[in-house]
Amino acid sequence: MCFDDDSAPPIPVISGAAVSHDDLTLTAADGNEFAAFRAMPDGPATTGVVVLPDVRGLYHFYEELALRFAERGYAALAMDYFGRTLGVGKRENDWDFRPHVDATTQEGIQADVRACVADLRALGCTSIFTIGFCFGGSNSWNAAASGHGLKGAIGYYGRPARFLDNAARIDAPLLILQGGADQAISHEDNLELEQALQAHGKEYELIEYEGAPHSFFDRKQEEFKEASDDSWRRVLEFISRYE
Repeated sequence: MCFDDDSAPPIPVISGAAVSHDDLTLTAADGNEFAAFRAMPDGPATTGVVVLPDVRGLYHFYEELALRFAERGYAALAMDYFGRTLGVGKRENDWDFRPHVDATTQEGIQADVRACVADLRALGCTSIFTIGFCFGGSNSWNAAASGHGLKGAIGYYGRPARFLDNAARIDAPLLILQGGADQAISHEDNLELEQALQAHGKEYELIEYEGAPHSFFDRKQEEFKEASDDSWRRVLEFISRYE
């Protein structure tokens, strides 16, 4: 998994920012119902962000991340992966997620992403981005190859192997944020990803943070605050550049 139960996004809360939030049940085109968490700024939002979690699906880390986006004027929708096998109920932090992760398919994940995009567009968002972490990192990049009409796709420490076959089909810029000391993703893996994107003439930026491990983007990981701060700055600049 990526984050501990008590982890939180290493992003300052904007005191006094007026936001609203709701627990939702969304329905994909194939009839799947899945849980989501929507955070909205106080006022119209023309840019929306779909948040794709790690292997545990929707939990408080990603709800907090959605709120941080809303404080900055973006509509944000964090989604769950497991409607097809677990339904839409809340889960305890310590649960056996692996069989349910193994039961997911890219077709199902992207059908759910499409429902999230449709929800944000119905709220008036004309520019949509995805952002994901670990399992969600590669799911986010794959979303840029799935015909959702995204403006960009952001992924933290996603596995290149889960995306390489789709590199030729992406139709939006990518922001790729990797840990240089990630035991599961090597420098060579990142080079292979870069080579695939370059071979197909795709627009991307890949940053490898020297010494940073998997899941460095965490308020508890104080020794990697510089990498977290820089990556968040890049996320906001990326959205501002392409929205």
